[in-house]
Amino acid sequence: MKQTDVKPATGKLGILIVGNGAVATTFMTGVLMARKGLAKAIGAMTQYDKIRIGKGSEKKYLHYSDIVPMASLDDIVFGCWDVYPQNAYQSAVYADVLKREDIEPVREELEQIVPMKAAFDKNYAKRLDGTNVKECSTRWDMVEQLREDIRQFWEQKQCHRVVVLWAASTEIYVPIDKNVHYTLQALEQAMKADDREHIAPSMCYAYAALMEGCPFIMGAPNTTVDIPAVWELAEKTKMPIAGKDFKTGQTLVKSGFAPIIGTRCLGLEGWFSTNILGNRDGLVLDEPENFRTKEVSKLSTLETILKADEQPELYSDYYHKVRINYYPPRNDRKESWDNIDIRGWMNYPMQIKINFLCRDSILAAPVCLDLCLLIDLAQRAGRYGIQRFLSFFLKSPMHDYTQGEEAVNHLYQQHTMLKNAIREMGGYEADEELD
Repeated sequence: MKQTDVKPATGKLGILIVGNGAVATTFMTGVLMARKGLAKAIGAMTQYDKIRIGKGSEKKYLHYSDIVPMASLDDIVFGCWDVYPQNAYQSAVYADVLKREDIEPVREELEQIVPMKAAFDKNYAKRLDGTNVKECSTRWDMVEQLREDIRQFWEQKQCHRVVVLWAASTEIYVPIDKNVHYTLQALEQAMKADDREHIAPSMCYAYAALMEGCPFIMGAPNTTVDIPAVWELAEKTKMPIAGKDFKTGQTLVKSGFAPIIGTRCLGLEGWFSTNILGNRDGLVLDEPENFRTKEVSKLSTLETILKADEQPELYSDYYHKVRINYYPPRNDRKESWDNIDIRGWMNYPMQIKINFLCRDSILAAPVCLDLCLLIDLAQRAGRYGIQRFLSFFLKSPMHDYTQGEEAVNHLYQQHTMLKNAIREMGGYEADEELD
């Protein structure tokens, strides 16, 4: 390993998860099983991916941990908040994602992960009816209680560093309001004034995390980290932030397949995406206001890959539709269909159909691990503010829209950004050469 300025990954890394549902418990169980040698962390880039270092005769391929100091799975300690009081073992069994034989070996550890009372507003997730909820007089009170939770977790678990990860439900859509969301001062005033219309609970979690020295990751499509006020707070506290919405199934396919159409200069008439999903996420998204938040996230992918201004003949007028349907029999075993209408030589029509039968939490768990380990790395490397190199893992990558910046949704460009960030943190040169 080259000499770098990245601080070593010594001591315990606390991962505080907002939510103790299917995604969170699958993530926690997998990490606990993997470090006992009873499971494999398949799908996690930090555990499997290799990056080329150097060129020509100097070329070699190294795991991330051979390039930069990465936290070990053995050093991770978990905590969580949830509106339901069940411990992580009970929740994992209830989620019905993993088989009992894949949960029982770590039952004792999971039973010790008991959720703290959640900062919750039923208006933001009407389909949830949990009782493990904080009594908060104002949004500012919500922030103060969350900050105290983080301090207590840090002390009780004797952590050296803590990352906060949102793996809870999708909130209702909150349009960005310049009067509230554009400056830190305005955001804080709105919290103190208990402006429940413009201040979502997720914003309180993000604010509390950053103020307590914790990087924050938004794993849902909520309006949280994508507002200038939170960017300002991240700069002020020198904390890294990432978001939004884990890129797991259909959007992963879309961000990887759309470049094929664009690279081959084929025309696009329309792209229809639909999903059936039966877990708690599907239940929450069955509420139109919550689905609107997810829809905005999923719709944002195509237009930055297939650009009308660059290829007006091919991409100026395509129709893009996204649907999610709550279907309880499927539980976490989501099925997505994509119907893609394309145009080829002499404008002749063709169709592509993709049917992805995936397991939502099985795809999300390695993304959670990668995001937590990499944002911890970023903090130790002195990086703060928006972490664009983490776009690879997210549906709606962060970007400064106030300056006209576009999000990078192209999967292969995102992978290059990821590799180059790790190269640079490891003291190697960034490059664009294909492997």
